[in-house]
Amino acid sequence: MTNQHGQQLFFANLQYDTTGAHRRRIARERHRRRLPPSSEPLTLVSHRQLLLFRMPPGKGAIKKRALAQDSPLLRHCDEMLRDHARQHGWSKRLVNGVAHTLKLLDALHDTPSTKIRSSDVLAAIRYGATVLSTLEVLDVVGLLEDDRTLAVERYFAQHTEDLPDAMTDQLQLWFDTMLRGSSTAPRRRARNVETIHIHIAGMSPIWRAWAEQGHESFAEITAEDVIRALPARGSNRIFAELGLRSLFTVLKAHRRVFTNPLRGMKATRPNVTVPLPLDTQKIRDALNSPDPACALAVALVAFHALNGRELQELALTDIVDGRLRLGPRVIPLAAPVKTRLAAYLDHRARKWPQTNNPHLFVSNKTQARTKPVSKQFPWRMLNITAQSLRDDRILQEIYATGGDVRRLCDFFGIGIDSALRYRSILDQTKPDDGLVGGTQDAEEGGV
Repeated sequence: MTNQHGQQLFFANLQYDTTGAHRRRIARERHRRRLPPSSEPLTLVSHRQLLLFRMPPGKGAIKKRALAQDSPLLRHCDEMLRDHARQHGWSKRLVNGVAHTLKLLDALHDTPSTKIRSSDVLAAIRYGATVLSTLEVLDVVGLLEDDRTLAVERYFAQHTEDLPDAMTDQLQLWFDTMLRGSSTAPRRRARNVETIHIHIAGMSPIWRAWAEQGHESFAEITAEDVIRALPARGSNRIFAELGLRSLFTVLKAHRRVFTNPLRGMKATRPNVTVPLPLDTQKIRDALNSPDPACALAVALVAFHALNGRELQELALTDIVDGRLRLGPRVIPLAAPVKTRLAAYLDHRARKWPQTNNPHLFVSNKTQARTKPVSKQFPWRMLNITAQSLRDDRILQEIYATGGDVRRLCDFFGIGIDSALRYRSILDQTKPDDGLVGGTQDAEEGGV
């Protein structure tokens, strides 16, 4: 029977109990009625309970609840957790940490039997959760809902606030195409997030200026508007020009603008920097680093000019019988590199005997996974960079061969433009000017 004048609702259990007797009575009743763990499988549901407001529970209460109660989530993931741990050489401590995190998530989960959001796993750090490994397990089991926001997405949202709606929609189309690519016509490959970040940084002052001038859409922009908006010179002009070319190319391909205002406009050529040799003592100190990973990375770059990405992706199977295979190139390793390689492999076997990571370089963060190390490893522990060391090695080859461009391209796997950039230093310096030394002197100095 329907209530004619409505029904008054109340929030339950909001009366303050000054004695605490009610809470203690409930706790005793729960302890007396504690049931054995259920063996029913976890069945996913499609709905999710929405919260009116969130009250973060205390750390102690959550930890006690996770230790005391049964966890359907852990039961569901346990077998896959053990298999994943064996495949990746996880320690018993890491396995126990992931199991404890799954119990924490069960205690914190608002709607049981639904997928776990990545943000919920990250929020569980305050309770002592093991985040990265737990995310891996949930992803393998199929219970992960990845709602993490990329840094470049936050950066894009920050720089498109308060723009006209049409302009924002056009920018969003460009951003989605750049970030994820397009498999339908007009097809386009996804771009690196660093490239997108640079394009946004170069264009954002220009599109805000256009919005302040009263433009509602990029379809209103003409070639004269672009010429007036571009900075006069410098890197800001180059970044802005590259970004605008990318933006209008995507919008024209999707028929969101009538014409591309940059079509036929001459591109600004960037200023070409001249690479310089490194100080010999810096190279020698880095080659003799007490850290085996640092010494090997420096040796591979100093003697064979590997770049940072090649070092990251280098696998154990890429080195066979003293030869390094990089795509179509086969490089015989120098004697100092072999010495440091043997020392590093011994160090790796002692420190991480159970790791199944296929990459040559392994860190504490990657030893329990199969992904490569970061771009900063191990250069953040040294006072030189991979690029400066690679430049020095190529320069030594320039001086040794008299600027043989074809040999540079074949030996180091670089293009004609890059080889000509290195060769240009011969027109400005001579070998006896005191700028030559670097890698060759470090090798002769007892490396």
